[in-house]
Amino acid sequence: MLANNPSVLEILLRLGLALLAGIVLGLNRWMHHKSAGIRTQSLVALGSALVMLLIGSYPGADAQAGSRVLQGLITGIGFLGAGVIIRQDQSPTVHGLTTAASIWACAILGATFGAGFYVLGLCAMLAMLLILELGGPLEQLSKKYLGKQRESEASEDLRDHSDRSDSLR
Repeated sequence: MLANNPSVLEILLRLGLALLAGIVLGLNRWMHHKSAGIRTQSLVALGSALVMLLIGSYPGADAQAGSRVLQGLITGIGFLGAGVIIRQDQSPTVHGLTTAASIWACAILGATFGAGFYVLGLCAMLAMLLILELGGPLEQLSKKYLGKQRESEASEDLRDHSDRSDSLR
């Protein structure tokens, strides 16, 4: 867990890395014209790092306290992510799932830096960037070479639901 009283330099390093992670991930979302850009991702990462620093600085804080904070963070950030998921009326298309996932991952990334796990955080940030940059082109390649059309789980659910309602008429 965290040292009870990290130095000012240590605090600045942890918050700075969390902020950098939020900027980098937010810049990626902004460059792809998605919601939850630099400001949102940076605030999520910074807030997550801050809460980890705060709980770690409490006298008598232990791993269980950190675990409870992480549980609340992971659950609570889902509500923010849910705000960027949009389903268009009368359409099976769902937008915002990747951005919602990036918000969730950014919160955990901020908490990782806030807890002082620099190498883990940097490796995870690189992996996230790789996924965000290469995921779309890989999906397009698989569509081209495998002939698969992408269908969201929501569209299958809607189709199943409409099939059931048609059979009830």
